[in-house]
Amino acid sequence: MRTFPLSIGTPDGLLYEGEVERVKVRSITGDLAILAGHANYCTALGMGEAYIKTPEGEKKRAACIGGMLTVIDGECHLLATTWEWRDEIDVERAKAAKQRAEDELKRDNITDKELRIAEAKLHRALVRISVSE
Repeated sequence: MRTFPLSIGTPDGLLYEGEVERVKVRSITGDLAILAGHANYCTALGMGEAYIKTPEGEKKRAACIGGMLTVIDGECHLLATTWEWRDEIDVERAKAAKQRAEDELKRDNITDKELRIAEAKLHRALVRISVSE
């Protein structure tokens, strides 16, 4: 299968740079896969599981929480707010975050703002837990 250059970065630095056969992410409008030869493209990223497929056939899973993806002249650049490779996810921390968010959502006098924040925290925790399994 054909490959294309991909770089993955976060505000903390470059996490991956190399050739891939495919990158799959969740955009704000749904799941998206990029293959070699993709047209120029730009989209905002949502929260969800992502993966890259290397030329050797390895599928490297990650939790992606927001950011931007661009394809320009055959090169793909992904700048994520948070990108955690599967083997780097602290599962116990994610489970604790899930529990805290669920407890917050059970509060009687929760404001709309607090509700949206707790829902986002729960979603992030669930993405990390799902990717780690």
